[in-house]
Amino acid sequence: MHCAYFDAGACRSCSLMGSEYASQVSEKEHHCRSLLSAYPDVQWLEPVTSVESEFRNKAKMVVGGSIHAPTLGILARDRSGVDLRECGVLQPGIRAALPAVSRFITAARVAPYDVAARHGELKYVLLTESASGGLMLRFVLRSREAVSRIRKHLPDLQRALPRLDVCSINLQPEHKAVIEGEHEIALTSARSLMMPVGDIALRLGARSFFQTNTAVAERMYAQAREWCDAAAPRSVWDLYCGVGGFALHLADGSRDVMGIEVSAEAIESARTSARDAALENVRFTATDAADFAVDQLSEQSPDLVVVNPPRRGIGTELARALERSTVRTVIYSSCNAVSLAKDLQAMPSLVPKQARVLDMFPQTRHYETMVLLQRR
Repeated sequence: MHCAYFDAGACRSCSLMGSEYASQVSEKEHHCRSLLSAYPDVQWLEPVTSVESEFRNKAKMVVGGSIHAPTLGILARDRSGVDLRECGVLQPGIRAALPAVSRFITAARVAPYDVAARHGELKYVLLTESASGGLMLRFVLRSREAVSRIRKHLPDLQRALPRLDVCSINLQPEHKAVIEGEHEIALTSARSLMMPVGDIALRLGARSFFQTNTAVAERMYAQAREWCDAAAPRSVWDLYCGVGGFALHLADGSRDVMGIEVSAEAIESARTSARDAALENVRFTATDAADFAVDQLSEQSPDLVVVNPPRRGIGTELARALERSTVRTVIYSSCNAVSLAKDLQAMPSLVPKQARVLDMFPQTRHYETMVLLQRR
């Protein structure tokens, strides 16, 4: 993939830009295999590859510049705005929407936040595109100062972007490197974006996490379903379930499936998706996944557990709880193979049988790994 921003030195976020794509995938698999070299008998499945460009379904754009000439992209070292609205890894529908968002910022007179001066209002524009073409747009503001003007001009933005299904304001008043705040102000009647993935339509709330590469996420859920069907469990726990991607894809009506996630918003989205799909024997609980599992595994163990933790991994306490349990099968989906390898060391009775690298993030060194673990 060729990127003019990278060549000009304006953006180096994609550290592997310009490298042959086959080599990128090969290097990622080599890196993962070396981290899991303690398991020589694991069967490595062919890596799941992606298109090289136009794969990101979400844009996290720092807003810089001025009201009359806002930039959407990143900040340079001197804190000035660098416009990246033609970024080649973004889905075409996102790139096509950004000019209208820029014009809206000017029309509504929402001053970009000046990091150095700690002055202004608009910090980020977060734009997500569904596989069906719908858009969810969020404005991250320092305060409520511009809320009324954004509401006033929103109908003009909706006419310019008829695909805009969900729009909201997030308030992040603190001057620190945290994108989102706790308070969300809904601007549209719709509060969630429909995201079809395979044969399941997930619902993404404003603050819900979802993989940035929809096509690879679909392969990820399909792999989990294949492993689950082969294991034929009667009961499944999906820990760190988010909006229910794994749980909903593994629910077949016969097995009992439970998803656990700390975000109440994500759990409500998962429940809505389950109702929409008329799925039976699937339920969701809003609580800390690790605490729940550590507490419950001493009393009851499902046949199969899916874990999809953040980059830090599941941690020693949960890994040891799984090790002591009678869980027969674990499907571990990891975005950090370093923490994955550490967690596996704490579960010696759960042996990796199959593993697969999924290139969720082309042009970068990041990747997803799925591992099928079975009890000795």
